[in-house]
Amino acid sequence: MIPKRVDEMSSFIVMDVLEKAKEMERAGTGIVHLEIGEPDFGVPGCVQEALCKAVRDGHTHYTHSLGMIELREAVCEYYEEKYGVLIDVERVIISSGTSPAMLSMFSVLLERGDEVIISDPYYACYPNFIRFMEGKAVTVPVYEGDGFQYRPEAIREAITAKTKAIVINSPSNPTGSVLTKERLAAISKLGPCIISDEIYHGLVYEGAEHTVLEFTDNAFVLNGFSKAFAMTGLRLGYLIAPRRFVRPLQKIQQNFFLSPNSVVQIAGIAALKEANDEVARMRALYNERRRYMIDRLREIGFGISVEPTGAFYVFANAGHILNDSYTLAFEILEQAHVGVTPGIDFGRGGEGYLRFSYANSMENIAEGLDRIERYIKSRENRKK
Repeated sequence: MIPKRVDEMSSFIVMDVLEKAKEMERAGTGIVHLEIGEPDFGVPGCVQEALCKAVRDGHTHYTHSLGMIELREAVCEYYEEKYGVLIDVERVIISSGTSPAMLSMFSVLLERGDEVIISDPYYACYPNFIRFMEGKAVTVPVYEGDGFQYRPEAIREAITAKTKAIVINSPSNPTGSVLTKERLAAISKLGPCIISDEIYHGLVYEGAEHTVLEFTDNAFVLNGFSKAFAMTGLRLGYLIAPRRFVRPLQKIQQNFFLSPNSVVQIAGIAALKEANDEVARMRALYNERRRYMIDRLREIGFGISVEPTGAFYVFANAGHILNDSYTLAFEILEQAHVGVTPGIDFGRGGEGYLRFSYANSMENIAEGLDRIERYIKSRENRKK
């Protein structure tokens, strides 16, 4: 008998798309991948060197359960330099990616029946994390015409006596929206604890991103090295937590994870201290792809009323083609041989949309969008 908390867990549909695409590739079909949110760049050179040196120097043993003090200090220095906020190093917990950090965070935050407010559309895994801890995800709609920006007044209306936290994801997956400083400040004053998923910080192309820690200390910050530093497979993230939660989080680390990967932590120090130029180069290339993808999707006929300015996604309205995004995404995969993510993966508010990732080469993006244009024209001709 499968436990209810697992049996009721939804699949991560983008992974279903990717796995189907991989099956097709093994059968000889060439697929253009615009579905997955993974940088196509290798890790920065300083990270490669730090990894190899760490192994050669024998840094292959357990570290402190909260992570190496040197990396935790580097995180604090990074936040001070970038945002002007001072963080006590004791509040920083290093993890093997942000997903284990999220699991630990909700473990110490939620009792059965507690509520967490999330936007709709949302990152697909948030509700599963919350439900796994027997909490309830309460959704607040965000709208294309508003640039998918949270409205503080709508959040306020959703707050109840059971509300334990409000989740912010800026820059956002799937929409690429970046919360304004004013909205972030207003949300931070609503009362409940804020959970700020900042994994796409460093990938903003217009204006600047802000950390929630500029406005409140009653917050958890999730961040890591997968996106801006192109270190997805190295699995390194961190959580900045209110002081009262650090010891409970440490006990979870000690029992369930022991400690993060030692050599990867050393690589993380190099990334924070030495990789700025390479990150800037990657960001500039992403921005070129972003501009191209937005323009090309509009030419093809997709709806983009407010341009995304962060992360590496375009969340495009495809309701005029088919308002069943799941069926549409798999049609595009099977007939156009392009992987895209259905909007329904990100909640009911995502239905009718498709998420396109520009974490791929310009050549592949151009080819993929050309294939989609031909598919749409063929589909329209069949309907005549």
